[in-house]
Amino acid sequence: MMKRITKQLCILCLVLPLLTSCWDVDEPNRIRYIYAIGIDYKEDKYEIHAQIIDFINIAKTEQPNQDAIQVEVGKAKGDTIEEAFFELYKSMDLKLFWGHMTYMVLSEEALKEGRANIVINAFLRFREIRYQTWVYTTKDPIGEIMLLNPLFNSAMTRLKLADPMSSYQQESFVEPIDFRKLVIRLNEPSYEVNIPYVKIDDNWENEKEKDKLPKFEGVGVVTPDEFKGFISGEKINGLQWMTKETKKGEITIPRDDKFVSITIDNLKIKVKPKVQGDEVKFEVKLNMNALLSSFEGKITEKEIRQFVKKQIKKEIEETYLEGLEKEVDIYRLSEHLYRSDVKNWKKVQKNGKVPLTESSISSITIEVNKVYTGRKAFKETIE
Repeated sequence: MMKRITKQLCILCLVLPLLTSCWDVDEPNRIRYIYAIGIDYKEDKYEIHAQIIDFINIAKTEQPNQDAIQVEVGKAKGDTIEEAFFELYKSMDLKLFWGHMTYMVLSEEALKEGRANIVINAFLRFREIRYQTWVYTTKDPIGEIMLLNPLFNSAMTRLKLADPMSSYQQESFVEPIDFRKLVIRLNEPSYEVNIPYVKIDDNWENEKEKDKLPKFEGVGVVTPDEFKGFISGEKINGLQWMTKETKKGEITIPRDDKFVSITIDNLKIKVKPKVQGDEVKFEVKLNMNALLSSFEGKITEKEIRQFVKKQIKKEIEETYLEGLEKEVDIYRLSEHLYRSDVKNWKKVQKNGKVPLTESSISSITIEVNKVYTGRKAFKETIE
């Protein structure tokens, strides 16, 4: 028995050195984690802002220590993005891990003159970066955007830029976009992509100070070669009605010197292209439900349907014309022809885009399937 045990121990000692181990694995507490990146372009140099998070301080949704520092932001410059990051590495105390990067914010200058393509290529060639990283653009200082915190000093994972889909379910003004969709849309007609345009909003405050939060203001339109500018405010309202991902939207309409607010959901979109010689016309059909949210006096279901049809058609047309002014196919109509009739698309396209005019959308048909009143009838609760 003793000899058998001795023999097994000898075999074990011989085998152990051959087993693989984790000698090259870094301990979690010996790593810094990139959570967000801001890219600017100033004085012919790329300027990066790297947001690093401390997982110890964001482990809980609510912060037990209101003075806890959740993030640090480092800044560096370089002739290329890679040079800027290696410049940042020179002041880093620990190794940086990129696998938790959640969002990126690009300045207007960083998108111009084809630099957007350079930025995208630089990051997507790095295997630690995830395709689910959200992408935004802004006119505000990148450094200030990187230092924004969610309400109540909550974990950084609650910030709108880090989790845009949570609020998108309730209000679908601008569709969030990640690296995956960004690359796909830049590689398919009309080779343009709408990147959410964010700005710093200071309409929130607590008993100590004003809170600054990111707010979706519109879109910035970019191609592989150029930046076509921003479309924001009321001028971009029509985009949500032409976006299949839209969950819920709102319209407010004047009525007898008062206003009616209606919530739109269950949106269905169908765009049918028709080739007529060298021209292409697009028939747009929308189906939706309407929820009466706010009104004064009495109103009928027929009036609600009329209000919805008129207002949504108006917003779609206004956004479309704003896109034409910037030479932008804001509704990606070229892609609809490409998907349904690639043969004719090849005949009419110019540089991947179908030539568009003010009359290219030949009709907009809107059907309101159901009208809800919530807890109210079609008259005021208190009369």
